[in-house]
Amino acid sequence: MIELREVGVTVPGAAPGLPPRALLTDVTLTLPERRIAVIGANGSGKSTLLRLLNGLVLPSRGQVRVDGLDTVTEGSAVRRAVGFVFTDPLAQLVMPTPIEDVELSLRRTLRRDVRRARASELLAAYGLAPLQHSSVYDLSGGERQLVALVSVLAVEPRIIVADEPTTLLDLRNRNRIRDELSRLDQQLVVATHDLELAQDADRVLVVEGGRVVADAAPDEAIAAYVELVSR
Repeated sequence: MIELREVGVTVPGAAPGLPPRALLTDVTLTLPERRIAVIGANGSGKSTLLRLLNGLVLPSRGQVRVDGLDTVTEGSAVRRAVGFVFTDPLAQLVMPTPIEDVELSLRRTLRRDVRRARASELLAAYGLAPLQHSSVYDLSGGERQLVALVSVLAVEPRIIVADEPTTLLDLRNRNRIRDELSRLDQQLVVATHDLELAQDADRVLVVEGGRVVADAAPDEAIAAYVELVSR
């Protein structure tokens, strides 16, 4: 269960003498649903909201708890429970090849002598076996995003948070990632501009100006968002 109570996030002003800037204001949510989408314009605060869920961003006010764990005082445990998939997979693929990157993730849970075989097995499950020794820079955008997802799933988190995972992809790879996300056993929270992907969710949050301005089933929330951006 993900819970946010009166959460605010404030950052210093962009230049000396400028006032602090609020990225999120008074967000209170309880998120038990299996599939949750977060939609909103660029700069609305949706990425900040997602980053709160695994402690990449800490609240300036209020409290964020994941399965009872406080992201401020129990951050390491939260990050073990919550896997984060970035918009740009190159922001999180730190090793030269897919198999090395998945092995790196497995260092927390498996002995060194069994990591390579397990990494290979995980990549094969996603159709990536032929690419496991390729440079990550030689992969397509969709292949990189799949490798990033496998690296996150390797440590078996209970929750997956994905920040616009299809934004940089063409239609074929967007559909592939959408299909893979739909098959996950874990709870999924995804920020997206892709309204078809949002339609797959059980619940959709609309963020605008650092506030949750709509919170409903997909059809209702997406309609509210379309009306908002049409004004």
